Amino acid sequence: MLRGIHKASSTWLGRWLMGAVMSLIVVSFAIWGINDIFRGFGRNSAIRVGDVDISPDQFRQYYNDQLRELSVRARRPITAEQARALGFDRQILSKLVMETALDEQAKAMRLGVSNAEIADRIINDPNFKGVSGQFDRMRFEQMIRDAGFTEARFVDDRRRVMLRRQIATSIAGGLSVPNAALAAVNQFQNEQRDISYLALGPAQAGEIASPSTEALENYYDQHKVLFRAPEYRKVGVLSLSPSELAKPDQVSNDDAKKYYEQHKAQYGTPEKREIRQVAYPKAEDAKAARERIDKGAKFDDLVKELGLKPADTDLGLVPKAAIIDSAVADAAFAAKPGEVSQPITGQFGTVLLTVGKIEPSTQKTFEEVSAQIKQELAEAKAKSQINDLRDKVEDERAAGATLAETGKKLGLTARVIDAIDRAGNGPDGKRVANLPDPKLVSAAFATDVGVDNEALQLPNGGYLYYDVTGITPSHDRNFADVKAQVEQHWRDDEVARRLAAKTDDLLGKLKAGTSLADVASAAGLKVETAVGLQRNKPADKLPAKLVAAAFRTPKDGAGSAEGDQPTERYVFRVTTVTDPKPDPESPQSKAITSQLQNSYVDDLSAEYVAHLENQFGVDANQQVLQQVMGSGSPSQ
Repeated sequence: MLRGIHKASSTWLGRWLMGAVMSLIVVSFAIWGINDIFRGFGRNSAIRVGDVDISPDQFRQYYNDQLRELSVRARRPITAEQARALGFDRQILSKLVMETALDEQAKAMRLGVSNAEIADRIINDPNFKGVSGQFDRMRFEQMIRDAGFTEARFVDDRRRVMLRRQIATSIAGGLSVPNAALAAVNQFQNEQRDISYLALGPAQAGEIASPSTEALENYYDQHKVLFRAPEYRKVGVLSLSPSELAKPDQVSNDDAKKYYEQHKAQYGTPEKREIRQVAYPKAEDAKAARERIDKGAKFDDLVKELGLKPADTDLGLVPKAAIIDSAVADAAFAAKPGEVSQPITGQFGTVLLTVGKIEPSTQKTFEEVSAQIKQELAEAKAKSQINDLRDKVEDERAAGATLAETGKKLGLTARVIDAIDRAGNGPDGKRVANLPDPKLVSAAFATDVGVDNEALQLPNGGYLYYDVTGITPSHDRNFADVKAQVEQHWRDDEVARRLAAKTDDLLGKLKAGTSLADVASAAGLKVETAVGLQRNKPADKLPAKLVAAAFRTPKDGAGSAEGDQPTERYVFRVTTVTDPKPDPESPQSKAITSQLQNSYVDDLSAEYVAHLENQFGVDANQQVLQQVMGSGSPSQ
């Protein structure tokens, strides 16, 4: 289907309509009133939008695909119950209704996309290109297969996405942002403030005498929850991972060398060149410009004549494969540094270019990468054996064998994690080492002792079996076991109490008119400064609470703030407030404009989709939806 296709364009893997379509039509699901459309009709339909019936099987496949995708994004399995609790069931249902309504509108408008255009976009998609920079058929097939697609279904999906984008663009493609909105957001995001401040820590709290045992026991009794031991679980683990099953020592040098020669480009980097170019719509204009170069003009002179900035001509430091126009690419990689090329007739006009820095290509020797290649080949072989091993493991588990017994019989290594809490830590408070997958912790705490759990899928294509074999409930620790922790908490609280009083005293003097320098001198503190603070942006060494407080305080006003730790406090004065200069061409203004445009497009798209739903009519079979999405109705 994709043979013989050419031309240039670019798009992302359309499978995830959560990203591809929603990048243009990010509709607020809450406004669609999905719960109002459950009127019920034929048993052979789950949802009907206009004249389109979506069967129970089609909806079940769509719903499961979306849940699986959400699980991948969240890096943990999402059950039907969790989906309902988080509102995902409603969002998935709403998304399907939206897509179907837009598809129906595309049909009504007789919109179309040719097979050649779809093929052009796919074949030029960077995600489907190999190390050579060209379309890689095997990579394409692997990626869509991993996403649950056949080629025909993927192409059909891309066609639908492109048609929806046509509609979205026609709705709000030329939308402009009001200057007042741009100025308000720019003011909020890019206003800068300078402050002078005093930092207070434990040294300013004074000498704190050691507390008596009785005082610590009283503190412990009042704050027992702080010192409770968390729930721990004992977990048996058996991993079918290609990296663990791989046997690189069994890969011969001859096989490794053969692979190296076939994939040599993977173990090096191509030559890169720093390229600048100017384009002329007419060839005679480019020729005249080149003649001026011969007479002593500089490349930057040509740039200025065209009213461009140097950045407008900069293609960056790029490999040859990154330049779409082959004529320009050939000329750029044949040119000498510092010279201006002769006119080049390319796909988008006639260009002159010049080359700056050249980064030579590199190539690792076989000896440098032989161990890596052997590991890769061994893992590839192990992947082909995993499904067979998985069947054997399932047979052993069905026969009642433990993971340890199964591992011993099949020559696999089973592991026991004696104690792990919900944060992935052991009883010593440190992260449990060498966890086979981050999903294991949440999965272990979502099951119980004696439950036969489904294996987790590992990112590299393997499987992870796990059993909870013991549970140690959360419990209060004895005072004697946590006495050192209790004393530290007590001391931190005492320091925080004293610093709060000290801060109030210093702040009162500032507000009474005493200068910050005099206040600092009397308290034995040093005045420090911070410049260029911005809202919601990290500041070097300053806590976010202090930055936020500075933006709640007027110019020349004084304030105080807590630090990241309870034993830190700050007193400050706002010395300068700098309003941002309105510059529509600045990167900040362009970013704000883009954000506001996306927001306006979202609102208009939501209204448009609601209109389509009313126009076509939407019905849903409540009983079928409950069966697919689990017991209970879609989340309200």
